[in-house]
Amino acid sequence: MIHDGILLVDKPAHMSSFGVVARIRRVLSKQADKKVKVGHTGTLDPFATGLMILVIGKECRNAGTYTKLDKIYEATFVLGQKSTTGDPEGEITRVSDEQPTPQQVSHVLANFTGEIKQRPPLFSAIKIDGQRAYKLAREGKEVEMPERTVTIHSLDLLDYAYPELTIRTHVSSGTYIRSLAVAIGEELGTGAYCSQLRRTRIADWDIAAAQTLQEFGITD
Repeated sequence: MIHDGILLVDKPAHMSSFGVVARIRRVLSKQADKKVKVGHTGTLDPFATGLMILVIGKECRNAGTYTKLDKIYEATFVLGQKSTTGDPEGEITRVSDEQPTPQQVSHVLANFTGEIKQRPPLFSAIKIDGQRAYKLAREGKEVEMPERTVTIHSLDLLDYAYPELTIRTHVSSGTYIRSLAVAIGEELGTGAYCSQLRRTRIADWDIAAAQTLQEFGITD
């Protein structure tokens, strides 16, 4: 049983990062017969799966160190459509029936490596004037999301069978894959949203070393 340190968890789809933390906290606190402090080191969207580093006990004070680490994701983008949230949970509309060639796709992907400017999604956990952006968006308030500079170390095409495009990307902290999907869709002239997202690595920690919630006896 971990009292202080980190825990690698494979987050399931359709659960918030806060939900993962709450469930692990409940299990560890029951094992220790006292309340155990548990925190996360960067959220994953509810639709996304994959690696989360949880900090336990005294290690919670170092959460910021883990948050700043590079990450690797595998993602599937759907071309020809767009989503109000950049993912499957938003309102999806048809944009284009144009089918880019594999050569066009590869060319566009190459344009997104290195340092790029990125505007985070409106539906995100970023704080604007002390409030979460997604909360303001749900209230119908207009919010101008500030651009940020992020680094795409690599962006590899794993598979392309229109309308689905699957990539693996190694990115700096703070990079939004949903925003990357939207930007690639705009560059292709087809529109796009991120339909599947899995975080497979954070710095030297790999998803292969992570435990599922089921391994903790969590089934809800």
